[in-house]
Amino acid sequence: MSTVILTGPPVPGSPLEDELRSLGFDVRPAAGPEDTAAVLAGVPTGRRVAVVDSAFVGHPHALRLALTDPRFEACAVTGALAVLPEGRAALDRAAGRVVAGGGDAEPYADRLAAAVEAAGTPVRRPELGTLVAAVPANGAERAEALAAVAAVDDEAVRLRTAVKSRDGFFTTFFISPYSRYIARWCARRGLTPNQVTTASLLTALVAAGCAATGERWGYVAAGVLLLLSFVLDCTDGQLARYSLQYSTLGAWLDATFDRAKEYAFYAGLALGAARDGDDVWGLALGAMILMTCRHVVDFSFNEANHDATANTSPTAALSDRLDSVGWTVWVRRMIILPIGERWAMIAVLTAFTTPRIVFYALLIGCAFGALYTTAGRVLRSLTRKATRTDRAALALADLADSGVLAWTGSPRPGKRPDRAAVWLAGGAALLMAGAAATREYGDPWLIATAVVYVLASAVAVARPLKGPLDWLIPPFFRFAEYVTVLALAARADVPGALPAAFGLVAAVAYHHYDTVYRIRGGSDAPPHWLVRTTGGHEGRVLLTVVLAAVLARDAFPVALTATAVFVALVVLVESIRFWVSTGAPAVHDEGEPA
Repeated sequence: MSTVILTGPPVPGSPLEDELRSLGFDVRPAAGPEDTAAVLAGVPTGRRVAVVDSAFVGHPHALRLALTDPRFEACAVTGALAVLPEGRAALDRAAGRVVAGGGDAEPYADRLAAAVEAAGTPVRRPELGTLVAAVPANGAERAEALAAVAAVDDEAVRLRTAVKSRDGFFTTFFISPYSRYIARWCARRGLTPNQVTTASLLTALVAAGCAATGERWGYVAAGVLLLLSFVLDCTDGQLARYSLQYSTLGAWLDATFDRAKEYAFYAGLALGAARDGDDVWGLALGAMILMTCRHVVDFSFNEANHDATANTSPTAALSDRLDSVGWTVWVRRMIILPIGERWAMIAVLTAFTTPRIVFYALLIGCAFGALYTTAGRVLRSLTRKATRTDRAALALADLADSGVLAWTGSPRPGKRPDRAAVWLAGGAALLMAGAAATREYGDPWLIATAVVYVLASAVAVARPLKGPLDWLIPPFFRFAEYVTVLALAARADVPGALPAAFGLVAAVAYHHYDTVYRIRGGSDAPPHWLVRTTGGHEGRVLLTVVLAAVLARDAFPVALTATAVFVALVVLVESIRFWVSTGAPAVHDEGEPA
């Protein structure tokens, strides 16, 4: 149990102690600041511990934000400070130094927070908006603060802030108005965000199974269940924000399950179409490749620029101006086909049309969205003079998933980035994908092309990736690998080749998403032994090409399946081990300011 030290003489009629207990705290009184250090010494070091002024007046949700958020080592509002076990030593030192002040001094908890921060421990101060947190100095101020508390509906604010401040049009206007109440219902029954995430996954898998029947009732049920899965997908994040149940594991489950749900549904549609005599596995794999490459563009660009200096450009300024015009915000969010709009489109088209039409719409819509966002980011990169950090270069190297880097440990140091690296990577990717798509199955010249790709991709990542367009290198490598697998399976033209290729790309894509979320969670990228074991992108390309050259067509699907199973087992075992045992901090996933 967490512990709160209530400092100062009790205030008659104050509900503060009951509110703190309702938040899960063991309340221990301290007569004043001089006694806080002694009381603190009796609190086990492995607990979250808080210090709250007994004269505190405010909303329970303001206290919840300050005292129960697991994402921050230390967090404070006026009159209240909480630290996780990692920040306990700083609090102990501060309590030993900070003593009672004069009548006009800051509240004791505020002075403790300042001392903790001055000692080097960051203190998070949440935006309270209309919520009240105060330590009145006299009766008149207390009456004024109590009136301010009564004027604001604490629960309404809590529900509103459970919703992300920036979301898609469909999610904002068709899901969040009621999903927040589902989140509250779940919270009051003790359900966790991870349980809701799992329910969303199971619902989507049932939807995929319905689509796989190939019957009209199955397609209608699949569309309805996919929408229900999306409602639950929104609910889990809102539940996390409503109850402040954040965790790195939860963020990983939410992100990876989203991809698992969508790609499993693609497979279900392809199986259903096959029952009706329509082979759309190539379209399903193409849609998965397009979505994955688009996501890698997003991740790479963000990692390359989020801590860059001089990170402005005329294109970014124009984008900011457009965001100041209300209707353009929604149009720009919708045309990139975010998850809400995408899943709604898939659900409706699944219920009323055919899998082939679903995939055509996906490919057209996602291709337009990918071109729009990528073009804008290229323009930003070319018109800004950003200085990228070593951390960004390392993140891009990890996202590259290069076997060469896994063997050598890191890019070779250089005084400046190689501006030709991105062009070399792009050219090699186009050469490899183009050759696989145009050469006959089993053409031995493809092996030579793959060797050229391996060598060129190694040179491209040999120096730190700090060039203005180096964030394109990981997407180029994803494109080359995935399209090569798709093209060779299509060229084999035997039953089972494209489904096996779908499975292989899905296994590799999971590895790439796992890498992304490790980096975003502030953890290390997958270990080098994992990249070496799975071959890196260039090793898998070479292996696939060699298999196509030496195996008969009928044996190729078996080889692809075996490769997919091997990659999936190795990656899943390491991924589950890492995320279950990781000590990484909980992720930041903000709703609106209170």
